[in-house]
Amino acid sequence: MAKHWADFQYEIYLNGMTGAVPRLPTDLTRLEELAERRLGPGPVGYVAGSAGDGSTARANRAALERRRIVPRMLRDVHERDLSVELLGRALPAPLALAPVGVLSIMHPDAEPAAARAAAAQGVPFVLSSASSTPMEEVAEAMGDGERWFQLYWAKDREVTRSFLGRARAAGFTALFVTLDTPLLAWRPRDLDQAYLPFLHGVGTANYFTDPAFRAGLAKPVHEDPNAAVLHFVGMFADPAKTWPDLAFLRENWDGPIVLKGVLHPDDARLAADAGMDGVVVSNHGGRQVAGSVAAADALPRVAEAVGDRLTVLFDSGVRTGDDLFKALALGARGVLLGRPYAYGLGLDGQAGVEHVIRCLLAEFDLTLALSGHAGPGSPTAADLVEESA
Repeated sequence: MAKHWADFQYEIYLNGMTGAVPRLPTDLTRLEELAERRLGPGPVGYVAGSAGDGSTARANRAALERRRIVPRMLRDVHERDLSVELLGRALPAPLALAPVGVLSIMHPDAEPAAARAAAAQGVPFVLSSASSTPMEEVAEAMGDGERWFQLYWAKDREVTRSFLGRARAAGFTALFVTLDTPLLAWRPRDLDQAYLPFLHGVGTANYFTDPAFRAGLAKPVHEDPNAAVLHFVGMFADPAKTWPDLAFLRENWDGPIVLKGVLHPDDARLAADAGMDGVVVSNHGGRQVAGSVAAADALPRVAEAVGDRLTVLFDSGVRTGDDLFKALALGARGVLLGRPYAYGLGLDGQAGVEHVIRCLLAEFDLTLALSGHAGPGSPTAADLVEESA
C-alpha cells in the first residue's frame, strides 16, 4: 500500500492539541540559519560553504526558483502513489539521502544516525567514502534498509578494489562514483578557518579500517596517525583518471554504477557508452567549480540526451518539496538530498534527519496533488514556466 506522506501535516496539527510543536522548522530553508547559530563555524562552514564566492550555490537555487509550477485543476488526485523503481529497487518515493562526508562534525551519532533515519522512512542512504564511521558499522545500523555506496576513486587500485568488495559484502547495492572532485576546490569558508577535518583523521574511517590501505603503512594507524593521514591525502583522489578507467569499476562491481557530477550531455552519452547505469546531474552543491552552470539548468539537456538509456538523478540546490517536483518535471527520475539532512542531523540527530525527510516528502506529496498530479512520473516540462532572469 502506498505511503501517504502528506498525512505528516495532520500528525503535526493533532500533536498541537496537546501543545506540542515541531522541534525544528517545517520550512527546511530555515535550517541552515539555525545550524549557523548553534554549531561551530568550522563544521557549519564545511557543510554550508561553496567554491569561490558561492556563485554556483546561488545559481543552483536561482535556477530552481526561476521555474514556476503551473497547477492544473479538477483532476482526480485523492489517491496518490509516490513510489518508484530506481536502479532496480522499489522505493516509497523518488528520494535518497545524498553522500555527505564527515558527518561526525555535525553530530556525534554521525552516519549511523542519518542511516537509521533513512531506513526508518524507507529512503535509500548513500554513504560517502569519506565517512566518519566504517561502512560495515553504518550497514549494521541500517538493518535491511536500502543502501548505496559513494566512491571517491583512489589512486591506489587495491584500496579501490577493497572498498568495492567491502561495500558489496555489507549489502550496498548500487555504486555512486563522484567524478567532480579529482581535486579539492578553492573553498574560502574552509580556508579562512584553515579547517580540513581529514588532516585530523576525521572522515577517514573507511580508509583507516581498510586492509589494503593499512598494507601501505609502515606502522599501524594508532602508532603513527600522521603518517596514515599523509598516506590518505596522497591517494584520496586522482586527476589522471579518464573514461577508459571505468572498465576497472565495471570489472569489480556487479551492481548498478552511477556517475555523479555530470553536467554536459556529451559526458552523459559517454557514461551510457561505457555501460554505466545512471548519472547524477550535480555540481556538488556548488562546492567544486565557482561560476559553474546551475545543475537545474543542465538537467533538461542531460535527460534529453540519455533519459532513455540511463537513470537520470539530480542533486544540487534541493531544499523543498516543490524543488523535487521541478527536478522531476525537468527530466530526473529521482533526487538526492544533501545539506538539509546534514543540518537536521546537526540540530537534532536521527530525529532531525527523519523530520527533514518527512517534511520534504509531505510537501512534495501536497505540491503534486495541488498541481493536479497523482504520482512522480506525471510532471513534465509542460507543467513549468520559466521566468526571464
